[in-house]
Amino acid sequence: MTRLLHNIGSTAAGTMVSRVLGFLRDVIIARMFGAGMATDAFFVAFRIPNLFRRLFAEGSFALAFVPVLSEYRKRGDQRAVRELIDSISGVLIAVLLIVTAVGVLLAPLLVRIFAPGFDADDPRQAMATDMLRLTFPYLLFISLTALSGGILNTWGKFWIPAVTPALLNISLICAALLLAPVLAVPVMALAWGVLLAGALQLAFQLPALARLGLLPRPGWWPGHAGVRKILRLMLPTLFGSSVAQINLLLDTLIASLLMAGSVSWLYYADRMFEFPVGVFGVALSTVILPRLATAVGGQRMIAGSHADDQQFTATLQWAMRLAWLISVPAAVGLLLLATPVLQTLFEYGRFSDADTRMTGMALQAYALGLPAVIAVKVLAPGFYARQDTATPVRYAIISMVSNMLLNALFIFLLLSYVHAPAGATQGLLARLAATPGLHLGLALASAVAAYINMFLLWRQLRRLGWWQAPAGWLLDLSRIGFMSLLMALCLWLLSDLQVLVGALQDRWWLRVAALLVLVLSGMVVYAAAGFFFGLRLSWLQMPTLPRVTPAQEQ
Repeated sequence: MTRLLHNIGSTAAGTMVSRVLGFLRDVIIARMFGAGMATDAFFVAFRIPNLFRRLFAEGSFALAFVPVLSEYRKRGDQRAVRELIDSISGVLIAVLLIVTAVGVLLAPLLVRIFAPGFDADDPRQAMATDMLRLTFPYLLFISLTALSGGILNTWGKFWIPAVTPALLNISLICAALLLAPVLAVPVMALAWGVLLAGALQLAFQLPALARLGLLPRPGWWPGHAGVRKILRLMLPTLFGSSVAQINLLLDTLIASLLMAGSVSWLYYADRMFEFPVGVFGVALSTVILPRLATAVGGQRMIAGSHADDQQFTATLQWAMRLAWLISVPAAVGLLLLATPVLQTLFEYGRFSDADTRMTGMALQAYALGLPAVIAVKVLAPGFYARQDTATPVRYAIISMVSNMLLNALFIFLLLSYVHAPAGATQGLLARLAATPGLHLGLALASAVAAYINMFLLWRQLRRLGWWQAPAGWLLDLSRIGFMSLLMALCLWLLSDLQVLVGALQDRWWLRVAALLVLVLSGMVVYAAAGFFFGLRLSWLQMPTLPRVTPAQEQ
């Protein structure tokens, strides 16, 4: 296996730890708080700083910082690397302090903007505002954590940044179990847990930086050439790197106008959807970005050589093949197992069978877009590695506008098809709030928008010559399609076992056992079908990067 595959495995394993703890966290929150007004308020208060985290910290900043840092490291000047790290950390801290102060001060306004359905008479507005004042400083800590993680990833240290998010889940679990019972408003414990998690995540990464001798010493040098370059690259990627999160926030805004519980149903569905995206898609994107940036750097240093250009294309081809190999069966699995998965994880305590049905509808819609979401995470780094941040943002804006239009279209169609309960008032807002299932339209719109974004990125890469279809790609896609169909047939034949999962009620361990049988059966059939159709471990291998000799560097 190549070093690249090892790094992806390390990142995915660390992310897996976090995601498993995340499931436990969501199970506890669902059991203790259900899906209602209190959880709607918390998810809005948490989603606002989380959006800014995805936009600035893990989105635009990481995608601009890593290629520039890789470029400085490639030069071999340790002093210049130190100056870049110290300069960008100082500027980042100053900006974050201002943004955090403004966010806390304007918390009521932010809640009204991002959740207009929480009007003055709605108790969710006051709860969300109070919690946002606690959760917004999370942005400060997590952005500095992203800075630390970017440095570690550039130096090939992927495990620590990947496992760091687990501390958020541990903090929220402890807050729900230990702090909530003693508070007058129990759900406020979750907001305190978010704040504590931010500080813990940053502290967790600092020792690893110290061991590398790269612990930032913040200084105010906004005129530093590297800082200016990072900031210049960041501006367009504010949209391009996080279109999925922007779409999700727009969904939250609209969901606040729908039936109570819609925000929570979409949240739980998104959490399940994010499992394969986070474990595999993010791991793949995180690992290939430094490699792509290195290939581009090699091109600049070896005049007239096409080796690195070929390596750039080969890396994208390999990553896309791997993305389809994982994402297609994962999407099929979520489509067919949405209900038993949700029953096993959440349907206890205050999370009802109706909540499972509503969440399952959204999860199945999200699952339709899973291959596109993971493909975007492979294709977009192809532009960022070449420091082309303008192209992805154009397509991100198109995708986002498409999502908004599709939201309106799908909700209108569902509103025409699904009738509000008898006696409901006929005003539009009243009908939206009384008609069940309209949140399905939001999830469907997100899935379609992801395919639009994927197609535009792929088409432009192909036009620029940065992507060529690998030999036999139609045969490879056909194999994956047949393998997934056989897996789906297996799960359909085990439909009685799926019904049994729902009938087990509070016997959670039997539910888990039955679900594991379903999942493992599907995986075994998929793997066996792959072997039958001629897929071997060589599929997972990646050619090594060409070595750059000292003479070539000069």
